[in-house]
Parts: sequence; C-alpha cells; structure tokens
Amino acid sequence: MLIVTGANGKLGRGVVEELLKRIPAEQIGVSVRDVSQAQDLKERGVRVRHGDFANAESLLNAFEDASQVLLVSTGILGDAGIRQHQTAIDAAKESGATRVLYTSHMGSSSTSYFPPMAHHAATEDLLKESGMRHTSLRNGFYASSLVGLIGDAVKTGELIVPEDGPIAWTTHSDLAQATAMILTEKNWDGPSPNLTATEAIDMEGVAAMVSDIVGRPIYRKVVTDEEYRAYLTAQGFPEVRIAITLGLFRASRNGDFAQTSNALADLIGRPPMTLRDFLKESLPQ
Repeated sequence: MLIVTGANGKLGRGVVEELLKRIPAEQIGVSVRDVSQAQDLKERGVRVRHGDFANAESLLNAFEDASQVLLVSTGILGDAGIRQHQTAIDAAKESGATRVLYTSHMGSSSTSYFPPMAHHAATEDLLKESGMRHTSLRNGFYASSLVGLIGDAVKTGELIVPEDGPIAWTTHSDLAQATAMILTEKNWDGPSPNLTATEAIDMEGVAAMVSDIVGRPIYRKVVTDEEYRAYLTAQGFPEVRIAITLGLFRASRNGDFAQTSNALADLIGRPPMTLRDFLKESLPQ
C-alpha cells in the first residue's frame, strides 16, 4: 500500500488524486491529522487514518501495511520539525515500508540563508542514517509562494522587494503528477534531479509579466533588506515570517534557486506549466 502523509494539503492531496488515476483506490492510504477533511477520499475507496507527526503511535497505525511512504514535509521548522520528521521516518521503518519518499527542495542545504533549506538538509541526513531505501524529491520553489510576495502590487502598481536572483517557480499540480509517477514507476535512490519548471525568473521579470497579465504597469521597486523588513513590519507580519522571507531573497541572490532541469518535463510527459499561465489563473485581475 502507498501511504501519503499530509493528504489534506495542496501537494499531498494532488499526489493522491494523481495516484487514483494510476492504481486502484484500495492500494492507497492517507495519513491526515483531521480525518473529517478526507471523507471524500474515504468514499472513493482510499484508506483514511489519523496520523500526526508528533504522535508515533498514530503514525504506526496510519502506516500499517505500507510498501512505500511519502512524507510531505511538516511546516514546523527548527528542532521541533526535525524531531517530527525523525518520528515519521522511524514509524515508516517499523511499519515495514521498503521505501520512504520525502518532499525536499532544490535548494536543500545546511548552509542556506533560507531557513527551510537547512530543515530539508537535516531530514535528508536522517533518511540516510535510517538505512532505509529513500528518495529525496528536490522540488522546485512552489509558485504559489510568489502570489504572496506579489501581494498588493496589482492594486498599487509597485512591486516592493529587495535585490533578488532568478527562481525556478514550479506548480504544485506538476509536482504532484511527477511524485505519483515516481511512486509508481521510478526506483530512484537518494536525491532526485531538480524537479523544476523550465525557466528561472527574477522579480524584474515577474513585474513585467504581471504588467502584461493585468494590462497596466507594475513597477519593481528595489529596497534594502532593512527597508523591506520595515515595510513588512508595518503590514503586521510576524518577525519569524519576516526573517524567512528575507532569507529567501538572500538565498536567491546567492543563486540557490536558479538551476533548472528537464527532469520534471520528462516525468510528466509535457512542458511544466509556465509561470505566466499560473499567474493568469492565480492573480486578481
């Protein structure tokens, strides 16, 4: 049985939907914190069980009869998040799963300026230490994150951001399709190739793209990191989120998210969705 954690989230649910196109529902199980939100999957024949990365016993029950487990990364950073990932890896091993797949990131690095990248790198180390067969999915940067960075620029006509570097923005839907393919057909071990869109775009390019989409000028205004901190603080963003966002720009300036690959296109059998098409669907007009 293929077990997908976090199946109430955007990526996890997308993977389950793609798996349902490939294999019988009774071969799919999901581990979710709130089973009531997954009732539609249960009605379609998917095994739905409560599983919480903070509770080993719940995971052992959710992972019962697992052949493979897809661990969708927790949103908790720091030591607490790493402990949760260790609990999930241990439960997968105890359940008898033959392989664990983990939703890592193309920028995974213990020295990255972007805090989630150290989180991914530490989890990849845990997988190596587990002795289990494992695949770390080096996903491209989620394009949905960009919508938040664009913020009110569509209304104000001004995209206020620090100096940046190109990012290979990639959609959840394409990554979900690729993950289902890897679960069912690819026996990759260790880190995957970078699973990215085919182009990397900086904020200057994003501003021009948004201008074309909405039909009015959107100007990119470059500010210092400290000016950007003050700008976000004035909008009421918490300090933790501000630090993470500034880390993103520092890491992008370092080139951490600029590398593209054809691996995603090869997996899904078509070009990945372009950032322009994604923004057309996602931005208010």
